[in-house]
Amino acid sequence: MTTPRFRAVLDTMSAYKPGKTVVASDGRSFKLSSNESPFGPLPSVREAIAAAAAEIHRYPDPAAVALTGALAERFAVPYEHVALAPGSVTVVQQLLETVGEPGAEVIYAWRSFEAYPVLADLAGMTSVQVPLKDETHDLDAMADAITDATRIIFVCNPNNPTGTVSRAAELVKFLDRVPEKVLVILDEAYREYVRDEDVPDGLTLYRDRPNVAVVRTFSKAYGLAGLRAGYLIGHEPVAAAVRKVTVPFAVNHLAQVAAIASLRAEDELLERVESVVKERARVREALIAQGWTIPPTEGNFVWMRLGDRTPEFAEFCARYGVAVRPFGTEGARVSIGDREANDTFLAAAEAFGA
Repeated sequence: MTTPRFRAVLDTMSAYKPGKTVVASDGRSFKLSSNESPFGPLPSVREAIAAAAAEIHRYPDPAAVALTGALAERFAVPYEHVALAPGSVTVVQQLLETVGEPGAEVIYAWRSFEAYPVLADLAGMTSVQVPLKDETHDLDAMADAITDATRIIFVCNPNNPTGTVSRAAELVKFLDRVPEKVLVILDEAYREYVRDEDVPDGLTLYRDRPNVAVVRTFSKAYGLAGLRAGYLIGHEPVAAAVRKVTVPFAVNHLAQVAAIASLRAEDELLERVESVVKERARVREALIAQGWTIPPTEGNFVWMRLGDRTPEFAEFCARYGVAVRPFGTEGARVSIGDREANDTFLAAAEAFGA
């Protein structure tokens, strides 16, 4: 049977794989595979969503003026420096669309965010993957990898899935080596969970560097993963390019309203983040006590370098009703959930054995 012709890249690329949900034989189910917040929206945010639901027969504001303004005010940046998309992954996709063409290269650490290679392929770009060094970005090697074909570099900080960070001195040294014509994106999806004081806020770095931009999301710490709202803060030419390739009405009305309400309730929301940070420390310390090697993490997850045992470990955890995120035969990323979920995972890890 004759079928329509599609792009050749679809024959070689793997689609993005979301975190799975599993159920134990006793009916328990703990999803620790997607780095979601264990908390639902705050009461004030739920009220705002409920009120906005009466208006969903109307198109959302295509320019998201109110949310853009709220973000500009919150971070003390010009309105023109903000661009929005349905989730930070879509911001990444739009950035690649602005610079991608045959022969153009994108540099990122590997392993890092799983969507980078998929979206690079779709943009027609060549991926240059620079191996991690001690589970952390090797920024010197990434700078060495820059060529005349390099258009964009992603620095995931904290890195997903390892949770490791690039600190101020090394990051500034790296940025100083990057040519001004190359765009550097600081992917800070987990910024709110960072407690290492030597990890710079990307917004302090972008201000005097026109080729640096920051990407963040409301999906993680703000607990709005189901509504999809992400944003970029960068100099006007960068933000304008991202807005130019945005699909009309991309950020829906409920997402815009919920994000604004979350910013208003940020102090209360960040108290929840602090509880996740405390659980993160408890889980990591417990795993180390069991004999596991767990790198320091500044995300809402821990990384376990398991090698060939990775698939078996994921299947073993599933028997306890715990879904973790396996990455081939490299390792597993485990999100920090509520205390019951974390305790169940720790029991599974101990039973499996380091």
